[in-house]
Amino acid sequence: MTVYFVGAGPGAADLITVRGLRVLEAAPVCLYAGSLVPRELLDACPPGARLIDTANLNLDEIVEELTAAHRDGLDVARLHSGDPSVFSAVAEQVRRLDAAGVPYEIVPGVPAFAAAAASLGRELTVPGVGQTVILTRTSARATPMPDGEDLATLGASGATMVLHLAVQRIDEVTAELLPHYGADCPVAVVARASRPDELILRGTLADIAGLVHEAGVKRTAVIVVGRVLAASAFPGSHLYSAERERV
Repeated sequence: MTVYFVGAGPGAADLITVRGLRVLEAAPVCLYAGSLVPRELLDACPPGARLIDTANLNLDEIVEELTAAHRDGLDVARLHSGDPSVFSAVAEQVRRLDAAGVPYEIVPGVPAFAAAAASLGRELTVPGVGQTVILTRTSARATPMPDGEDLATLGASGATMVLHLAVQRIDEVTAELLPHYGADCPVAVVARASRPDELILRGTLADIAGLVHEAGVKRTAVIVVGRVLAASAFPGSHLYSAERERV
C-alpha cells in the first residue's frame, strides 16, 4: 500500500490536479483537513471509503491511522490544503513513515499564494521590478521562526513577500516591513482565495491593517507585499523579445 499526500488546492474543488483526483477516486481510506478541504472533493472517494477528519487529531493519531491502513494493505489519500511543499506539516509525517517503513508519494497541488496572485490578476515576478518571491509566515501561536528569518531581516531585501498564517498579526507585520518597503508600498490581502466567498483587500503598508480590521479577516488569508502589485511601466522580458535569438 502507499500513502499519497495530495495537495487539494487553495479552496475551489476544481483546482485539484487530475493526478490528485485519480488518487482520491481509488483510495479506500482518506484523511483530510476538515476545515480547509472542500467537502465536494470527498464525493470523489469510492463508495464505502473510510473518511477521517484530522482537524481534532494530533500527529500520533494521524500517523497511527496511516500505519493501520498500511497493515491492512490499503492505500491512503492524505488530503492537505494548498500544496504539500509549503506549510503543510508533511515533513513530520513522512519522517514517521520512513521510520515505520511505510511507502508514500507526494502529489503536488495549487498553492494558496498562486491562487491569490491569480485572483489579483498579477504576476509576482515582473521584469525590472521584482524577480524574487519570499514565502514566509510569523511565529505567533506557531513554531518559532529560525534565526535570521524574522520579517526585518527578510524585508531588507525588498523582494516581493507572501505571508501565510499571519493576517491576525497584520499590525505587527506592517510595522516591521514599513521601514524596508515604505508606507506607499502596495499590499494585498486575499482571504479564502478561489472560494465563492473570496475577499480581496488592496491597500498600502500605511492603511492595509485598518482595512483588514474593518473587514474582520482573521484567518485563511495570505498577505502579498511588493511593488509588483502596482507595476505598469516595466521592460518586456527577454523571453519574448524580438531581439532574442531563436534556434
